[in-house]
Amino acid sequence: MTLESPVRTDWTRDEIAQLFDLPFTELVFRAAEVHRANHPANQVQRSTLLSIKTGGCPEDCGYCSQSASADTGLKATKLMDPRAVLQAAAQAKDHGSTRFCMGAAWRNPKDRDMPAIVEMVKGVRAMGMETCMTLGMLTDAQAKTLADAGLDYYNHNIDTSPERYGEVITTRSFEERLETLEHVREAGINVCCGGIVGMGETRGDRVGFIHALATLPVHPGSVPVNALVPVKGTVLGDMLADTPLAKIDDIEFVRTVAVARITMPRSMVRLSAGRESMSDATQALCFLAGANSIFTGDKLLTAGNAGDDKDAALFARLGITPMAAECKVELEAAE
Repeated sequence: MTLESPVRTDWTRDEIAQLFDLPFTELVFRAAEVHRANHPANQVQRSTLLSIKTGGCPEDCGYCSQSASADTGLKATKLMDPRAVLQAAAQAKDHGSTRFCMGAAWRNPKDRDMPAIVEMVKGVRAMGMETCMTLGMLTDAQAKTLADAGLDYYNHNIDTSPERYGEVITTRSFEERLETLEHVREAGINVCCGGIVGMGETRGDRVGFIHALATLPVHPGSVPVNALVPVKGTVLGDMLADTPLAKIDDIEFVRTVAVARITMPRSMVRLSAGRESMSDATQALCFLAGANSIFTGDKLLTAGNAGDDKDAALFARLGITPMAAECKVELEAAE
């Protein structure tokens, strides 16, 4: 790939596997070149994620503490009052976040919930922040309602490779994930889509995961890369907590970030869950490899996060400038 090449959505698995197999420094160097050709150097976007409805989800995602089938002691809550959500958004803005993401532990939203969701979206946008929602599967009509409200991004992760997916989740198919993404795109909302590594998958699965994202009709505007946080009482948490597979090797994690950057050059690549346990050096390598977005704050939905003060100190050490607003670059589909 040359830096002048158009954005590609025709990547093959072999090409992606070859990127993973490059010598580490060569891979990171190539990713850094692609990053600087498409994004401001040394700038990182800060986003905040709030759980607006916690627990009681009927899905059986093996990694999730909010699944009703998980035995984590997490108590289910009702949908938050929009006023409380907007107060949290204002606090996030005061702490430097430019995007406010709201997540609800649902298989799919009910139509009766949409007026409150719309109020939240409009209220956050009125503050001058970008908005993102993750509410589970959407119908075409619900996606259009969110678009009419002005929603900027909708998050719906594919989680892992198509082949590995059924070992992680059985209550929703991979194809249903793609269907919701199609509804979101057709409604004119930007897609936020990534997944989780460190769930006991092989490198081949990570190749398949990146391939599934990089061959979507349009690359996601944001690609969150999560490292599994094993939670006791979840299927994967109990299975992996006491094994070496519970934490993906730092070098392999950076490789995954670098390959995501090369194959999806204009997307925002976000370090998401698992960052609180990463060393400063590992995060610095991720930024060098093209990550340019993080979640700030002390909590991501129900999991811990690094925290604003720690992030500010890291940015100062690395000479990173918080991004004032996301670079708006239209993603191109392959002709």
